[in-house]
Amino acid sequence: MQLRCKLLIGFVVLFGCGFASAADDAKAIEHFESKIRPVLVEHCQSCHSAEAVAVKKLRGGLLLDTKAGWMKGGDSGKVIVPGKPGESLMVKSLHYDGELQMPPKGKLPAAIVKDFEKWIADGAVDPRAESTSKTTGIDLKKGREFWAFQPPKASVGATVDSLLQAKWDEKQLKPVAKADRRTLLRRATFDLTGLPPTPDEVEAFEKDQSTDAWEKVIDRLLASPRYGERWGRHWLDVARYAEDQAHTFAVKPKTNAYVYRDWVVQAFNSNMPYDVFVRLQLAGDLVAESAGDRPTRIAALGLLGLGADYYKNTAREQAIAEELDDRVDVVTRAFLGLTVSCARCHDHKFDPIPTRDYYSIAGIYYGTNLTDTPIVPDVEVKIHAEAQAKLKAQDELVSSLLSRVGRAAAIDALAHTSKYFIAAREIKSGKAKLDAIAKAKDLNRYFLERWVKFLEPANAGKVPSPIKELFALKSDAPEAEVLKVAEAAQVALQKLDIPNIGNAGKKSGEAKPKSNDPLIKTMFQDPSAPLLVSAADAEKLFLTKDDRTELEKLRVELEKRKSSIPKPPLQAPVISGSGQGMKVYVRGNPATKGEDAPKGFLQVLSGSKVKSGKDYTRLDLAEAIATRDNPLTARVMVNRVWAWHFGRGIVGTPSNFGVLGDRPSHPELLDHLSVGFMDHGWSVKWLHREVMKSKAYQLSSEPDAANTKVDAANMYLWRGARTRLDVESWRDSLLAISGQLDSTIGGPTFDLKDPSARRRTVYAKVSRHDLDGLLRLFDFPDANVTADKRNSTTVPQQQLFALNSEFMLNQSRAFANRLEKQSGSDSERIATAYRLAFQRPANSQEVELGLRFLKLPSRQDDKLTRWQQYTQAILASNEFLYVD
Repeated sequence: MQLRCKLLIGFVVLFGCGFASAADDAKAIEHFESKIRPVLVEHCQSCHSAEAVAVKKLRGGLLLDTKAGWMKGGDSGKVIVPGKPGESLMVKSLHYDGELQMPPKGKLPAAIVKDFEKWIADGAVDPRAESTSKTTGIDLKKGREFWAFQPPKASVGATVDSLLQAKWDEKQLKPVAKADRRTLLRRATFDLTGLPPTPDEVEAFEKDQSTDAWEKVIDRLLASPRYGERWGRHWLDVARYAEDQAHTFAVKPKTNAYVYRDWVVQAFNSNMPYDVFVRLQLAGDLVAESAGDRPTRIAALGLLGLGADYYKNTAREQAIAEELDDRVDVVTRAFLGLTVSCARCHDHKFDPIPTRDYYSIAGIYYGTNLTDTPIVPDVEVKIHAEAQAKLKAQDELVSSLLSRVGRAAAIDALAHTSKYFIAAREIKSGKAKLDAIAKAKDLNRYFLERWVKFLEPANAGKVPSPIKELFALKSDAPEAEVLKVAEAAQVALQKLDIPNIGNAGKKSGEAKPKSNDPLIKTMFQDPSAPLLVSAADAEKLFLTKDDRTELEKLRVELEKRKSSIPKPPLQAPVISGSGQGMKVYVRGNPATKGEDAPKGFLQVLSGSKVKSGKDYTRLDLAEAIATRDNPLTARVMVNRVWAWHFGRGIVGTPSNFGVLGDRPSHPELLDHLSVGFMDHGWSVKWLHREVMKSKAYQLSSEPDAANTKVDAANMYLWRGARTRLDVESWRDSLLAISGQLDSTIGGPTFDLKDPSARRRTVYAKVSRHDLDGLLRLFDFPDANVTADKRNSTTVPQQQLFALNSEFMLNQSRAFANRLEKQSGSDSERIATAYRLAFQRPANSQEVELGLRFLKLPSRQDDKLTRWQQYTQAILASNEFLYVD
């Protein structure tokens, strides 16, 4: 075993050499603004601020309204140790751990305490320089001067290459050589499909000497259904797609969530114009039918239909406020690249977004609902409803017959109440046997047995008069007294205005309709009622020959209708209804309402076209976003596509184009592509072609010492970037190379816990409540919030998964089996393995190493054969994981 481990280490390089990247400054500040500052304002600053000093209410000598204040500390010393929440007095006080317990009015929710722990652990980033007690107005006119709020302009006569070249010249950078064809094809195929190219595809491209060979590769990949699966998954990160909720006591599955996921995949495959893509996700139910068929328009609403759904039995208004924040956040980050949620509790501290604007957008969704609705055409919904109605009507005919039979039997038994009662007393006293007395007195055994059970002492306190008098009789009461009381009860019962009780109900056997008369309930309807006849008992005991014939006919027709009923219409999770509008929540507190915030759009983007008020709809919001008059929408999507190709956007913060976000490295290029994107019908596939035909995309990833001194981060793209496969591409490639990949498109999700699962990872279950371990291990984003990029961490558990997991062992076996089925020598099989896994020939040294390994003797305790161990080493290698 030691020898095997040494050989595997020789074959397998660990998955990288870096460490987990820390959150950038912009994200840290966003966390402070959205999660920390509002809590400090609401719960702390009344006692720990400059205002508290002014009114002589400062407590503990501690100021929390500035960074300088908490850095200085108070009477108890330092309260925050950046990077060390466990050593921070503030965290201890929030946990009520010790004598100091803050805030004194009550412990904050655990989620808020975790936010503070994260803030401190990430370095306690705090952009405040002065007291925040005073509010400042926002100058919208000045705010519109910021680059992101200016309309994009095309550079006349420019191309992507010329604009990139201008930066190279400006920075005195010399781009490296063009990548070889094998590297280019591998890069493009992984980029556009998330899968490796086949050996045949590599060979064909290397042989194609036509001038448009590269363009043909791009077009072929864009036409592949695998393209939508790859790029749809990119968007699902932004949409924070998941199939359950994390904000409830019990997990709430969304079994039809896949309808939205499949819609996204299809939208990319069909090259849906991006402005249409935006409109449908925000207001698919409100757009004109010409914008697409009903399934397309309704399925798109899953963007928000799958959003946060909080537990509302306690703090209902706060829960609704959190749901609204999710909607505002995902809409504005995803489509506008703005952190509008930072204005929830106060005017945005950096961008021209007043608090009122936050509530103007939130009000569009206040009062809307998260529901499921059919996505099939209305005619199909109608057909199914009519078939269900016919089935229900036939079922009611069956129930009605049994109800009639049971009722008739019960009323017949009612006429002999005194006889049943007296006989039951004799049975309970031991004077008679049930079957014998039933036969002797011509009583129905079924009702007599129910009377015996009914007379249990436990029922005595539950019955009304005159039945109560029956229970009041003593066991040694004279026969004449018993007969008198029994006959009196019978007379009283026969005077009842008995409704059409239908004692043989559908399932439970209870009366239908039910009566509120306590005596009728006692005798006919309660589970212990002596005259209750269930549907099953009515059929078993009381049907006449004619009744049974009629019942059989009714049941034949019932089964016929059951078998012919169409499947229930597929339903999609959607957001529905119209928002009611809101008032501003002062400091974000739903209990403290301020000025009206008429429904509408961001003022800084509205200009003179301000439309707001009670009639403002989700469609109005969609139109305000999905227009070329909006300077952000096209820019944000262009930047996302660029980032998903190059690993970094022209703007390095894809969901933050505000003041705290990065400035564009190539502003003219971003604008040029954005205008072209809109001019070409908002076509994402056009955008791919423009990006991938560029010189920068086709460069080798080889380093250059001189360039590195100027631009070590490769911000100006003087070389290609070596990238690590994300978890979906890695897992899918393992399946593809081993010959196990199931290429079925769409449909319900599968569980990654099944090591034999073979579908693409995009179709795997994604949980907010309990994310699958494989996804979590390989940096899948938190599906509770919108994600604009993936982290890339290196931890030992990743390599342990590659060496020991059942999934990896399965792929190793399948890959070995695929190779062993091929004719030829071991050397030829090794060469095939390299062509399949790495899309290149094996060199002589690699072949020799493989042959030496295969000749080693196996051990008894090995789980894999020598060939399987060899294929595992190939699949777990660094070369398999990285793309140049």
